[in-house]
Amino acid sequence: MQQRAEDNFLTVFFHGMIMGVANKIPGVSGGLVAFVLGFYEKFILSLSRLNVKSFGLLLRGRFRSFLNYVQLHFLFFLFLGVLVSYFSLAKILDYLLAFYELHVWSLFFGLVLGSIYHIAKQIKYPNINAFLLLLLGLLIGYGLINLTQASENDNLWYIFLCGVVSVSGMTLPGLSGSFLLILMGNYVLLLVDSVNVLFEALKIVLQGDLSILWKDAQIRATNTILIVFLMGSITGLVAFSHMIKFIYKRYQNQTELLILGFIIGSLQMLWPWKIEMLQVKEDGFAMDSDQHLVVSNYLDYLPNLNLSENWAAILTIFLGIATVLILEKNASIKRRIRLRINRKKH
Repeated sequence: MQQRAEDNFLTVFFHGMIMGVANKIPGVSGGLVAFVLGFYEKFILSLSRLNVKSFGLLLRGRFRSFLNYVQLHFLFFLFLGVLVSYFSLAKILDYLLAFYELHVWSLFFGLVLGSIYHIAKQIKYPNINAFLLLLLGLLIGYGLINLTQASENDNLWYIFLCGVVSVSGMTLPGLSGSFLLILMGNYVLLLVDSVNVLFEALKIVLQGDLSILWKDAQIRATNTILIVFLMGSITGLVAFSHMIKFIYKRYQNQTELLILGFIIGSLQMLWPWKIEMLQVKEDGFAMDSDQHLVVSNYLDYLPNLNLSENWAAILTIFLGIATVLILEKNASIKRRIRLRINRKKH
């Protein structure tokens, strides 16, 4: 994994916003964003330091030592960016998906293609076993996106489990937490309906009516759901970070091969040209709380090259690829500059 020096917290906040948007897109992983932008190792290391030692420092009142050991400033600004994105960039993303769906999916398809190239360059391919691991990851990714979607379930124990599982998308590059929520049946409940209800409640609170928080039954239920989901997410973040740190330390190349295969295998999820297959109930088509039809699956097709909008989508794919390559080049230049500075200091 990549080493990264101390970051400007405005940059960390911006990275968090990008992670937040990526976490909302089925098929895109916030962990993949962290990997490509070069702060993945620092992210996992900071989370894994939420352990017995750090809580011992906290209990003994050594707050500054706790802050420095966990790199709490880094985590705070990163997750602040993630949170802000849910109520700003994610809302903009909803609008773009409603009116420019083809081009949004094309951009993300290109971003992930560029990320595949970025990860593939860093992996060693020593023998046939490496390609078997790559194939295994590919089969797991392809098999996962073709699983049958479960029904929506608002039981609190299940909401907690959704939090634990979905947050894997932030810690495992290539594993989309939002897509896992789709498979578990709770994507609309947790990342659409609940966020929309909370967003509307915050607007009312900002207007000065604090009573809405405990008077409105829907808002109280939504707050309970989001708190339980958040508790599950925190539990999953800490647990996955310890596991990943252990595995990466011993089997880094093998793990990255599996991740690369998984990303390639699940790339179909982001294919821009698709027809929506609507979820059917006994009394007709399923609808969410905003009276939008619920999509259960997609049917992929090849683009008609006689249409100008498809050529625009293809150009958008190349824009996504170019964006990753530019970010990679920029990160490489910064690493070389930091190395030169460090050499001069010593």
